[in-house]
Amino acid sequence: MSQGDSHTTDWDAETYHRIAGMQERWGLKVLDRLPLGGGETVLDAGCGSGRMTRHVLARVPEGRVIGVDASPSMIEHARTELGDDQRIELAVGDLAELELDHQVDAIFSNATFHWVPDHERLFARLFAALRPGGRMEAQFGGEGNVREFVGAIETVAGEPAFAEHLAGLETPWNFAGPDDTEARLRSAGFDVEAIWMDHYDEQPDEPYHFMRASGLNAHLERLPGDLAERFMDRMRELLPEPVTLHYVRLNVSATRPAAT
Repeated sequence: MSQGDSHTTDWDAETYHRIAGMQERWGLKVLDRLPLGGGETVLDAGCGSGRMTRHVLARVPEGRVIGVDASPSMIEHARTELGDDQRIELAVGDLAELELDHQVDAIFSNATFHWVPDHERLFARLFAALRPGGRMEAQFGGEGNVREFVGAIETVAGEPAFAEHLAGLETPWNFAGPDDTEARLRSAGFDVEAIWMDHYDEQPDEPYHFMRASGLNAHLERLPGDLAERFMDRMRELLPEPVTLHYVRLNVSATRPAAT
């Protein structure tokens, strides 16, 4: 399995695994949409710390799961979480450069695609990885996702104390809308059976630990000295208590047409 080169900001996998309960709840709903007979090979596209991969593996007791994630610490944690089960293969890699040795029967993805800047290339690589007749079920951040959180980040990042260190930093998210996403999926060759938005208002457990473990790491790693802590202090000042985040999740049910 070749994944190509990928330079990404790493995650605090241990913290994320501990406090990602809402992502697991959403992911179970996505997994329930994926019809599995038990013997398939499933790609967990963006497997993270292995919290959802364990559920995917349980759905294919006679099958296999391939988990790919861009974060080395996530893959390391997933290896510890999942043990030495020979039915799981884990690899660090950029999904937009994905190349598998063999096509998979199904693709599952939860809370991942919005971390990939180039959705056209992402969907092309996933299409190539999926066998004809295979299904993909996915959910990821959509247009308007955590708007208040993103706005607070942009405000603080523009303040003089931080701006010189964060100048030129591109947004780490690609929160796409359903129309653009459907067009990109169809351009890649997928048949799109359904595409829709879900909305959730959530008060995350340990919200600032969660922010540090995921969404803010690209910013914080650029800030020297005590500026990272000062950045977090400013975020606390701007976000109301208790922290409530409005999540917009884009759902995709798509298939690769059967070979003719």
